[in-house]
Amino acid sequence: MIITLKDGSTRSYESAMSIIDIAKDISEGLARAACAAELNGEVVDLRTVVENDAELAILTWNDDKGKAAYRHTTSHILAQAVKRLYPEAKCAIGPAIETGFYYDFDMPSLSREDLDNIEKEMKKIIKENPPIKRFTLPREEAIAFMQEKNEPYKVELIEDLPEGSEISFYEQGDFTDLCAGPHLMSLKTVKAFKLISSSGAYWRGSEKNAMLTRIYGVSFPKKDELEAHLEYLENIKKRDHNRLGRQMELFTTVDVIGQGLPLMMPKGVKMIQKLQRWIEDLEDNEWGYVRTKTPLMAKSDLYKISGHWGHYKDGMFVLGDEEKDKEVFALRPMTCPFQYYVYKNSQHSYRDLPIRYGETSTLFRNEDSGEMHGLTRVRQFTISEGHLIVTPEQMVEEFKGCLALAKHCLETLGVEEDVTYHISKWDPENPGKYIGAPEVWEQTEAAIRDILVELGVEFTEDIGEAAFYGPKVDINARNVYGKEDTMITIQWDALLAEQFDMYYVDQNGDKKRPYIIHRTSIGCYERTLAWLIEKYEGMFPTWLCPEQVRVLPISEKYGDYAAKVLKELRANGIDATMDNRSEKIGYKIREARMDRLPYMLVVGANEEAEGKVSVRSRFLGDEGQKPLGEFIDAICKEIRTKEIRKIEVQEQK
Repeated sequence: MIITLKDGSTRSYESAMSIIDIAKDISEGLARAACAAELNGEVVDLRTVVENDAELAILTWNDDKGKAAYRHTTSHILAQAVKRLYPEAKCAIGPAIETGFYYDFDMPSLSREDLDNIEKEMKKIIKENPPIKRFTLPREEAIAFMQEKNEPYKVELIEDLPEGSEISFYEQGDFTDLCAGPHLMSLKTVKAFKLISSSGAYWRGSEKNAMLTRIYGVSFPKKDELEAHLEYLENIKKRDHNRLGRQMELFTTVDVIGQGLPLMMPKGVKMIQKLQRWIEDLEDNEWGYVRTKTPLMAKSDLYKISGHWGHYKDGMFVLGDEEKDKEVFALRPMTCPFQYYVYKNSQHSYRDLPIRYGETSTLFRNEDSGEMHGLTRVRQFTISEGHLIVTPEQMVEEFKGCLALAKHCLETLGVEEDVTYHISKWDPENPGKYIGAPEVWEQTEAAIRDILVELGVEFTEDIGEAAFYGPKVDINARNVYGKEDTMITIQWDALLAEQFDMYYVDQNGDKKRPYIIHRTSIGCYERTLAWLIEKYEGMFPTWLCPEQVRVLPISEKYGDYAAKVLKELRANGIDATMDNRSEKIGYKIREARMDRLPYMLVVGANEEAEGKVSVRSRFLGDEGQKPLGEFIDAICKEIRTKEIRKIEVQEQK
């Protein structure tokens, strides 16, 4: 048989051979580094026997699919250790993920000490190095096998597979698990690992199911790689908005109020207020939007017309019972149907279009409790929502305009290089999830694709991520842990105008259906704030800072001059405070640095005598004395232009 390797070279063998033996024939070093293989495009175990001509790629730690096999093997070592220490624990799933691996168990929650004990047991198992064996069973025998082991979650997984399936298992010593593989050839290959944390996770991601205990871990072939990764994790913990935002007193949460319902503290409110005023002025004054203000709830009748009641009811907070109550209401998960009735309030000609409605909308989504995280996944949030009512002929240019506005916002915030663009498409295999004919979906998706290509925007296409009424462009960013969140959405809607009987009168006096663009310019304010906290590690651009300047009198006797400086700063619209405590100036400066302030103004005898201030900044450190008016002119320009200054000194460190 002829084996074609990924570099195009070939190897000939007279009889069938396992992939690991082929790897050894190529190079002993390659065989030692091998984690898995890709055989004719399919990732397989190194134990797989090749019997015919094939294309073969040996996968090592340097390949993503090789990493996955390495991490998945480590997850089985974890499961074996848990079963030894907690025999009553029930195994669920244990996949490799981009950042490592996890395994879900039906068992009590775990402490850090518990995780340390599990790690010790994992090291014992690796030292024992039991052989790893793969075997298969017919589906019915596999079900009986897992029932005998009292593993109900595995039984459920097998029962979901088609009848007649051959089910694969991996055995290592006293532990056997349902698994498709692949796995490493030896447990001793796992040189360095760490269990990072444990948390709750619903079985199959549904809060209707049991809450399981999920253990997260990482593993590496070298100890120094593990140490570098752990150092990286410590660094991102410091940037995690959920930790840093609380530390900076931007927001908090309270158990008796509920998950996903953050309390914005005064400093956080100040930041969101600045973002909101900027966006509203930008949209209204420069991009031709008009403001609406619509109710936070509506009768179920509205959502039935839009289709949300049938397609999205589980994600809504419903007030009342349709079987008992005359009227049932729901908190709004979106603003579009409300703004449609603003449009329908009067008749419109083609000359009126496009109409661009903007609203700072508070919305409500009934997210799973297991999905809640800080400000990125919440149940009540505020969004820069807008809907453009356009003629079909205007659709492409207006869609481009929405993309341009989003790009401008990203550039102003300094995050334009941190995003990826996605076309979220319908899933033709599940047409029941959507409204509209297939040809409408194909046409609208093609139109969006053409726009992005014309604009030179790189993008990926995600099947099944569209809303039920139209495809969209999602602009996504990753948080410090690598999870991708949608920040901005621009959606093409050629269908809902029909649902709501919306029309305009064309040049010939005929009634025509408009198209609609659903869009955000900055997205959810809470999620954007979380993004900015992590992006800037709390050291925001000056215009966004809740406290831009702190005046620091050297002693109490300069308090009057400090108060005069403060008054002048505030009169110029600068968010300033004064620290007039009876503390040494060095202490005050250190505290201001810890609070990540852009500017401190130190005042004493010389400054008072000359009408000056001694400027210390986050950017240049000690900038020396300046006339107060000169400083005010400079910072006002920085705020007005929304400049993002570079930090040139490391005073904060």
